Amino acid sequence: MLANPNFVSAIQPVIVKLKPSLSWLLLIVPIAIGLRFWPGAANPTALFICSAIGIIPLAGWMGRATEVLAARMGEGAGGLLNATFGNAAELIIAVIALSKGLSSVVKASIAGSIIGNILLVLGLSTLCGGTKYSEQRFNQTGARTQAISLSLAAIALIIPTVFHMAAERSPSGWSPIMEQRLSLAIGLVLFLTYVCLLSFSLKTHRHFFQGKGEPEPKEEVWSRGKAIIVLFVATGFVALLSEFLVGTIDSMRATFGITETFVGIIVVAIIGNAAEHSTAILMALKNKMDLTVGIAIGSSLQIALFVAPLLLFVSYFFGEPMNLEFSLPEVFAVVASVYILFQISGDGETNWIEGAQLLSVYVILGILFFYLPEGHVH
Repeated sequence: MLANPNFVSAIQPVIVKLKPSLSWLLLIVPIAIGLRFWPGAANPTALFICSAIGIIPLAGWMGRATEVLAARMGEGAGGLLNATFGNAAELIIAVIALSKGLSSVVKASIAGSIIGNILLVLGLSTLCGGTKYSEQRFNQTGARTQAISLSLAAIALIIPTVFHMAAERSPSGWSPIMEQRLSLAIGLVLFLTYVCLLSFSLKTHRHFFQGKGEPEPKEEVWSRGKAIIVLFVATGFVALLSEFLVGTIDSMRATFGITETFVGIIVVAIIGNAAEHSTAILMALKNKMDLTVGIAIGSSLQIALFVAPLLLFVSYFFGEPMNLEFSLPEVFAVVASVYILFQISGDGETNWIEGAQLLSVYVILGILFFYLPEGHVH
């Protein structure tokens, strides 16, 4: 017996919405809220896991709402909005961690995001895309320009660590106030560099960053009002779940025997960028490597040039100013990641073995930070 055409047409939109999507993870959000506020349901480990999973789809909705608003604001202002809110979820998590005095977790998440975007995101995207296409090409000029900017940013971020090591050997010794002033000055330079880079990529030389692939089919168009409501609601829930997440870090450390550095450099970094990671992988599977490379390198640049100095400035409002001094393993991981990126971006093409190699380096660094004991910066 043939199906009723009216019935088929009626359930077709439902079937489309039932396709695999990060939005299904939104079901975890009320569970996390229940674990936090329901009497007798206190379980810090479950709350940490549910909060982490719940942030992922909310970050995706924030990203989509931002893209809709950016498209309606025009190329210049829209590009600025999109670039600024590209790491909003991670920024919220970091601000809440700063408010609780967890500056080591925040600095680790900064380093972890740079490392994760280069090694994990680009590696996984290249591996997945490479299983479908033998070779994938991208805009070599744009990628190399971003890689150079990221290498300069990485140099700026390791200067406070170099200063600390050099100042300890001087007769006058090391001064926290001098290091704080150094970090603040570097933060200002990084922020100004970010403004220059935005002007370069969105206005004067935007053709460097335009891919040659077919335009992506547009999804359902949201109205400006709907995008604003979604952005505010999602931001509110991300802030709430971030509060839960940060509040259970100490319990997670005690339960699993992991350090603050590992939580920041691996766990928080992956959670804050998960929605963006999935987009990069999907674009690679569609052979749109310009978008994939742009997401991976661009997100790292935003972290180094915008998020890091912004968090430095925000820390002053909490009465515990943060510096930009990283541990030697963090410095090594960032420098090594940027060096690898520089090598890969040179020829304008990728294949699956390069993705596997990037992932292997990320796993090795993850093992390093898992076994690295808690202690002083040096």
